[in-house]
Amino acid sequence: MASPGLQVPDLYEEIAFAELTAWLYKTKQKPSILNRITKSTQRGINNLIPEKIHKVITYAIEKMVKGVLFGTKFITPRPMHEHRLELRELKVRKIIKIYRNSASAEGAITGAGGILMGFADFPAFLTIKMKMLFEIAAAYGYDVKRLDERLFLLHIFKLTFSSQETRKKTVAIIENWHEYVKIIPTNVEEFDWREFQLEYRDYMDLAKLAQLIPIVGAGVGAVANYSLASKLGNTAMQCFRLRYFGYKI
Repeated sequence: MASPGLQVPDLYEEIAFAELTAWLYKTKQKPSILNRITKSTQRGINNLIPEKIHKVITYAIEKMVKGVLFGTKFITPRPMHEHRLELRELKVRKIIKIYRNSASAEGAITGAGGILMGFADFPAFLTIKMKMLFEIAAAYGYDVKRLDERLFLLHIFKLTFSSQETRKKTVAIIENWHEYVKIIPTNVEEFDWREFQLEYRDYMDLAKLAQLIPIVGAGVGAVANYSLASKLGNTAMQCFRLRYFGYKI
């Protein structure tokens, strides 16, 4: 039940609020036995990898994400001026559809080339996902020129592509973003890039390993990218709904 001050005036918002509540419940669940076993196995594998390799991978992912998220590479979309959530999300769904299809096509092309082309998929798919987040944020009326809004997108990204344990921690930050933003680091170097790259790499390894297989990888890449882009788009919608309703469930 919402707090007395919360007004949900129309049917669309009632449905959106119900979907948000269900999503939050699922996101906050304890890790399943399979999740714990998988995470433990991945942690064991990561412990076998020399520290120098971890540093190289962390540096590469950090520079790649920061270049896309904080660089001047993209034309920053203007915030959409619209009060009704339904019209905002009509725009958001169109954005997700466009980028989801682009991601699927990109995954099919790089997947067809096997290992070498599979490596090329990483920066290309990352760019597609970040551009999608930029446009989704603008559709909800947020100015992505602001550092705090770009950091919010980074937390959406982290929430989407992490273990269940990390998702629980990250969604707590997003729920209380209005408080967190008051103490947000002004320097992006303070972000925990090591944890970010480990979580992201482990998640993507599970989803996209078969994409590196020649020929077969085309189909796998198309399906994996389609699914991952859809997941990111849905997570972004729920995170912005949290800010729209301004209510911790």
